[in-house]
Amino acid sequence: MSKSTWRTPAVVLFCGGMVLTIALGVRHNFGLYLQPMTADLGIGRETFAFAIAIQNLLYGISQPITGLIADKFGTARVLTGGALFYALGLYLMSMSSNGMDLTLSAGVLIGASLGCSGFSIVFGVIGRAFPPEKRSVALGIAGAAGSFGQFAMLPYGQWLINQVGWMQALVILGITVLVIIPLSSALVEDKSAQAATLFKQSATEALREAFAHRGFLLLCLAYTVCGFQLLFIAVHFPAYLVDQRMTPETGMAGLALIGFFNMIGSYAWGWLGGRHTKKYLLSLLYLTRSVAIAIFIALPVTPLTVYLFSATIGFLWLGTVPLTGGLIAHVFGVKYLSTLTGIAFLFHQIGSFAGVWIGGYVFDATGSYLVMWLLTIGMGVVAALLNLPIDDRQIDRAVPKPA
Repeated sequence: MSKSTWRTPAVVLFCGGMVLTIALGVRHNFGLYLQPMTADLGIGRETFAFAIAIQNLLYGISQPITGLIADKFGTARVLTGGALFYALGLYLMSMSSNGMDLTLSAGVLIGASLGCSGFSIVFGVIGRAFPPEKRSVALGIAGAAGSFGQFAMLPYGQWLINQVGWMQALVILGITVLVIIPLSSALVEDKSAQAATLFKQSATEALREAFAHRGFLLLCLAYTVCGFQLLFIAVHFPAYLVDQRMTPETGMAGLALIGFFNMIGSYAWGWLGGRHTKKYLLSLLYLTRSVAIAIFIALPVTPLTVYLFSATIGFLWLGTVPLTGGLIAHVFGVKYLSTLTGIAFLFHQIGSFAGVWIGGYVFDATGSYLVMWLLTIGMGVVAALLNLPIDDRQIDRAVPKPA
């Protein structure tokens, strides 16, 4: 077997999905550390939330840069470097003794390393591995793999905290992310073969074209709302439930349920995206999120309502990812898919920064998360409206003829 023939689309999808399982699964553990770390280090929730907010902001800022590097020089190199810095960041986070240490490790270092191993990086190589008629489903499966990481890694992370404490748990998570390095070998692409089939366009031209497209800007703005909603829930939901006299295990189970139903939802929305208009599906998804949140905060908080809400919001959790990536690929093509989805993800992470940090600020200022829940509802309605006028017509490309 040659060095490249084993890298079939199925292998690329499996290994790319496993990378997302590990990278995003570990990332979703940070909400479990809010209470034990703030208690042991004597810091407020806003301080912890600010570090995670910086992480999400740098995650987004680095995505267009690492996406461009991956598109030009190879995904495997980016993933390997990202895994090494990710592991180092988790180790340094375990050694934190104050808010500054936490911001530098969990915020700056892990945030930058996540930019090397997130959806945009993996989606680029998967998007190029599959034909257009199968691309949306493939991206949905990859999104489901990232969701499986949340489902599987949360119980794993909570078990580690219970068994060895939060410091050693972070060290073990750091060792776990190093598995990304051997998996990245399956994501090496033949750039010379791609050059013969993809249209000729420079990165500068691709960026100029995207930013001149009104629909791309609307898509990015709506994606900001997605980040705001999801990271507020991911980081603050366990603490919110403890405030409502639920156990920490209830919060962990809620986040794990989100991950489980996210697997189903990511595939389902990706499948729907291959058969129906993606911008309308995105509007429906954002609007349904707002309705689910409104119903949840209107009802008494019980384990049953927590689990029902988690299942519902989980089904809607990352359905935006295959739809957004698929819409970008449909309109602009796949040559710079990592770069353009990375830019969209930057907007997502600006929203994540705001959702995490403002959530902590609002709680410290008011002693309640009610204002944040109301914000997530209103912003979801706005995002639904932003997607409706997107021009989703495919841009004509002059593809080189085969030799």
